[in-house]
Amino acid sequence: MGGKFLKFSILLAVALFATGPVLSASLQVRDADTIVVDGTPVRLQGVDAPELKTSAGKDARRWMVNFLTGKSIDCQLNGVRSYDRYIGICYAGGEDIGAAVISAGYALDCQRYSGGRYRHLETPAAKSRIRRAGYCR
Repeated sequence: MGGKFLKFSILLAVALFATGPVLSASLQVRDADTIVVDGTPVRLQGVDAPELKTSAGKDARRWMVNFLTGKSIDCQLNGVRSYDRYIGICYAGGEDIGAAVISAGYALDCQRYSGGRYRHLETPAAKSRIRRAGYCR
């Protein structure tokens, strides 16, 4: 996953729009593993979050919105794209967002893309209720 690292930052404030919770005019939470910063969709590298069509996915998105509120976001993009999203590791107030959502029990490690970086943070409850995506095995 070589490539040029891109970096950007944004300070968050809460706002509500018709499409759901949006954090400032420049940050939106699509789900617990994809955020949009300054119009750039970012897929959190190595994070396997439940789909929004499930109650676990809705809970995970809600947690992510609450977690990011009021924090400065920095993303290091690796130059790789997946669909419309860039892949990267993002930090909220200096804390790895992927590590935070996994250790809070709302997502799992996607070893294929994380190299197992987050595996030790998975909670037993998350492992029992969240179905790991096939591409993460």
